[in-house]
Amino acid sequence: MIRILIADDHNIVRDGLKRILAAHGDLDVTAEAASGDEMLGLVKANDYDIVMMDMSMPGLSGIDLIKRLKIEKPKLRILVLSMHGEQQYAARALRAGASGYLNKDSAAEMLVGALRKIAAGGVHIGDAAAASLMASEKAPHEALSDREFEVLRLLVEGLGPTEIGEKLHLSVKTVSTHKTRILEKLNLGSTAELVRFALEHKLL
Repeated sequence: MIRILIADDHNIVRDGLKRILAAHGDLDVTAEAASGDEMLGLVKANDYDIVMMDMSMPGLSGIDLIKRLKIEKPKLRILVLSMHGEQQYAARALRAGASGYLNKDSAAEMLVGALRKIAAGGVHIGDAAAASLMASEKAPHEALSDREFEVLRLLVEGLGPTEIGEKLHLSVKTVSTHKTRILEKLNLGSTAELVRFALEHKLL
């Protein structure tokens, strides 16, 4: 039996995932969480085979959350289920410690297959992510650190420095420093240009 923890801040998504997995006797959803902090607490207190998590949740989320989960339980398998473009986010998620990355518009059969593959010790990524990992020419945003990439993602979602600081547990000054570095590395002059860059590179 594969014990699974589902973490997503939308009830309807969690319910849909549970219904899909209920049809398969070897997959058991033993717990669910609506935020990164709640999920981390459950992982500290219990043992699961796989955590299936969204990249964007209230509180701790994204790359930071993957790293924290792996510190707590190094053997825990993590499947990221996200709306974010696989090609742009999968490599970072895998480097942080995830075992797989699946776009939320994937078919139910692909989800079940990915969970079984990961539980058996494999890694699951789609064709787009595989092509991105194999490509030798790096996109400009690949030069950003994981922290800078998280700040970029939140900036283009419309959050201000204060909100980003609260979400990532950083001071407003540190967020502003990250923003300056991001703009310098990407050779951009403003947040508006950053949003345009994110759209062009399918980071939204």
